[in-house]
Amino acid sequence: MTVKAPADLGTAVIGIPEGSDLELDLRLEAVMEGVLVTGAVRGQAVGECVRCLDEVTCAVDVVLAELFVYPERAAVAAQDGDEDDDLRELDGDLLDLEPALRDAVVPMLPFQPVCRPDCPGLCSLCGARLADEPDHSHETLDPRWAALGGLTGPDDETKES
Repeated sequence: MTVKAPADLGTAVIGIPEGSDLELDLRLEAVMEGVLVTGAVRGQAVGECVRCLDEVTCAVDVVLAELFVYPERAAVAAQDGDEDDDLRELDGDLLDLEPALRDAVVPMLPFQPVCRPDCPGLCSLCGARLADEPDHSHETLDPRWAALGGLTGPDDETKES
């Protein structure tokens, strides 16, 4: 089944754009505690390279396994002191898959996406793309040696006797 991606399915650097297609291949099983949802989620993440800021796309294919418990079971667990923050409850016959989907997809996205493994990035002085200008450089003088610059001049030449 194909659904539209919800908002904020990613990080500040990379994510699945809101409204893009997500392919869900899910199996829902009734178990004693509630409904067990297992399957796969596939989509296309879009972001920017952390080195050169070019667009990066990567395929997302993650496994989803989540138990949605009946409200009665959640109440029993709370009474027994087994308060689990990640416990997801059914709302009547409905389940909210979005938080489980976010919990499965976002950690699988690259933390620092790059357009290619050997991306040289941008020049730290002027911002030029180093992939476009491999010989790019700036002549910088170390300020600690600046005082020695006055010892020689352009018309100093070695005189032979």
